[in-house]
Amino acid sequence: MDSLITAAARALALGDPLGALKRIALREDPPALALRGTAMAQLGDLVRARALLRRAARAYGPREPWSRARCVVAEAEIALASRDLHWSSKSLDAARVVLEEHGDRVNAAHARYVEIRRLLLIGRLEEAEHLLGLRNLRTLPPPLKAVHELIIAGIAVRRVQATRARRAFTRAARAAREADIPALTAEVEAASLVLTAPAARLIARGAGRELRLKEVEALLRSRTLIVDACRFVVREAAAVIELATRPVLFTLARLLAEAWPGDVPREHLVARAFRGKHVDETYRARLRVEVGRLRSVLRPLAEVVATRQGFAMSPRRAPKIIVLARLVEDKHAAVLALLADGESWSSSALALALGTSARTVQRALESLAAAGRVQALGLGRARRWVTPPLPGFTTTLLLPAPLQSD
Repeated sequence: MDSLITAAARALALGDPLGALKRIALREDPPALALRGTAMAQLGDLVRARALLRRAARAYGPREPWSRARCVVAEAEIALASRDLHWSSKSLDAARVVLEEHGDRVNAAHARYVEIRRLLLIGRLEEAEHLLGLRNLRTLPPPLKAVHELIIAGIAVRRVQATRARRAFTRAARAAREADIPALTAEVEAASLVLTAPAARLIARGAGRELRLKEVEALLRSRTLIVDACRFVVREAAAVIELATRPVLFTLARLLAEAWPGDVPREHLVARAFRGKHVDETYRARLRVEVGRLRSVLRPLAEVVATRQGFAMSPRRAPKIIVLARLVEDKHAAVLALLADGESWSSSALALALGTSARTVQRALESLAAAGRVQALGLGRARRWVTPPLPGFTTTLLLPAPLQSD
């Protein structure tokens, strides 16, 4: 390897893409193409970066499997950053095996982390945690240690484990300082803001206030009876009653919880649960049936009683009832939450992350676009959707992924 390639690789490893490009910007040989692709990725031009890496992989050919495997790993990370989540994990795994066979354990570990981050992004926490547990931190350089801790923090945040997340962010910040890569340090700092930003809303006795992640964690561990509108469950400590597939029952439970210790008039219950404009005997009969079902479902945790005006709910053991709601309660809140990371998403990637159909997501995007809340970029299969970051959400940066390991 010549001195310019070595210097460019070292500059990329330190998070200096401009310094790397100064040395290899005009070169067309495979190592230079690969390094230029990585540099363009760090600068944010992901389309150009993927094109350069593909050219490098073709130029290396089957006779240089190690170098070609590194290009595959770099392209997979760029696909992750551009929210192209439908790439084949088999090709990435094959590249990881090649890297391990050639003794390149650092880049092999990096390939594994790219796959883990993809699993985390689409909500497959158990698989991500399983793969994460296979890594040996002692053999990793500081940048990958930071990535490892960021993934731990991401899993902890999604599981509302604020204490575990804070410790992981602290370790990630320490590793980022040791790596001395400004982009990595900035990512850790940005991601850790989730600990101080509002995470949910608490509604009790008709009033609401915002909660941070630590407060949500403490609330979920308390003896309070919680109607959780984030996960559509009713819970008290370890006891959880799932109502995600029974939206009418959950709506009734939330209305009664918001009114506790008072009651809710029948007219209001009918209007919110059934969207009925006029309460007639048909709606009254339907309400009695659904309230009876709710009473049966909630019997271990709460009692639902009839009052003169309507119905009321009271806890059996808990000292109080509260509602835990999302910060943004919108019909398309889940789509907006994913777009709030500041990256450009395709409708198919959003559907994969949300576990729903692409057509459902497309309808949601069209509705949001008509309201001016999201914007489409590109046409056809290249179309991506973006929105400005919402207050209280952090933005994910592209982690530096040097192709060369010192």
